Amino acid sequence: MQHFFCLFRSMMRLIITLFLSAFMLKGIKAQIKVGDAMPHFELNDQNGELFNSKKVIGKKNLIVYFYPKDDTPGCTKEACTFRDYSAEIEKEDAMIIGISSDSEEDHKKFAAKYQLSYILLADIENKVRDLFGVPTNFLGLIPGRVTYVVDKSGKVRHIYNSQTNPTKHVEESLKTLKEINKTQ
Repeated sequence: MQHFFCLFRSMMRLIITLFLSAFMLKGIKAQIKVGDAMPHFELNDQNGELFNSKKVIGKKNLIVYFYPKDDTPGCTKEACTFRDYSAEIEKEDAMIIGISSDSEEDHKKFAAKYQLSYILLADIENKVRDLFGVPTNFLGLIPGRVTYVVDKSGKVRHIYNSQTNPTKHVEESLKTLKEINKTQ
C-alpha cells in the first residue's frame, strides 16, 4: 500500500508540474521589439467598422496600446489620459488605437461614458495581442498593459510596459512622438 501511495504522489507531482509548465509557457510568445515592423491586423472598432492597420501605415504615426479591460480603474485612468492629451498627440501627426478583449458594444459604452474620441478595437479572441506578443501578468491571469509607438513607416520605435502606471504610457508615447518628428 505504501508503494502505491508513493507512486500516486509521484504521478500527481508530475501532472502538476506538467500543468504548471504548460500554463507558464502559454504566456511566452514571440514579442515585438523596438525596430521591428508592426504586424498588420484587422479588428472591428467600437462602431462595428473594420479597422485595417495597412490603411494607416504611411499616413500617421501610431500609438497602439493594449489594456486589460474597459471601465476598470487603471484602464479608465489610462484611456482618459490619452483622451486628455489627444490634441497634443494629433499635433505630432499621430493617432491613438486602444485594444482589449472587450466587445464592440462594451467599447462603445466605454467610449461614450468617458468621451473617448479615438479608436477602440475589439480583440475578443486576443489574436492581435498574441500577434504583438503582449505578455500577461500575475501568472497569466491579467492581460498586460503595453503601449507601442509606431512611426509612419510602420517601424516600432518605442515600447512601454507597465501594469501599475497607466498614465506614464501617455507620457512615454508623447516623448517618443516628439523624437520621431525631429528626425522626419
